[in-house]
Amino acid sequence: MSTASEGATPGFLVWRLSMKWRVAVDRAVAPLGLTHAQYSLVASLYGMQRSGHRPSQRRLADHTGLEPLYVSKLARSLEAAGLLERARDPRDPRAVQLALTEQGRDVTRRAIKVVQGLLQQLLEPLGGLDSAGTREFTRNLATLLDAPLDPFSEHESFSDSETEQS
Repeated sequence: MSTASEGATPGFLVWRLSMKWRVAVDRAVAPLGLTHAQYSLVASLYGMQRSGHRPSQRRLADHTGLEPLYVSKLARSLEAAGLLERARDPRDPRAVQLALTEQGRDVTRRAIKVVQGLLQQLLEPLGGLDSAGTREFTRNLATLLDAPLDPFSEHESFSDSETEQS
C-alpha cells in the first residue's frame, strides 16, 4: 500500500480509485473525441445494441448510473458529433431511443479496445483480468454497488479523523 493510502478510510480509497480511473479513461479516449462520461454511454449502448436492444435515454441512464438529464445532454452532443441517433419511441412518444451510427460503432469499438488495455494495467496488481483476485474484487464491487445508500438516514457520529478522509 502506498504511503498516501496508509490509514485511509475505504471511502477515501474508493474516491481516489474512481478519480484515477476517470482521469486515465478521459486521457485515453480523448484522441477519439470522447470524454469518460461519453465513453460510458457509447460503450453501454454498444453492448445493449449487440444484445438486440435500442434503449431509451432513461434505460441507459439507469444502466450507467448517470442522471437522466446528463444522459440527455451527452446524447445531444454525441448526436451532433455524428456518433448516435436519437428517435422518438413509437410505443411511447415521451421516450427517446438511442442507437449508435456506423461511425459511432467504429469509434466505440476502438475506445473499448483502448479502455480494455487500461483495465489490464489497473488489474495487474491483482493478477490480471482473468485472475482469482480480480474475480473477488469484482464480486466485492458488485456487493457494494447493490447495497442501498440513503444520504438522509441517521448516522452514528464519527470522530473528526474519520470524517476528514471520507
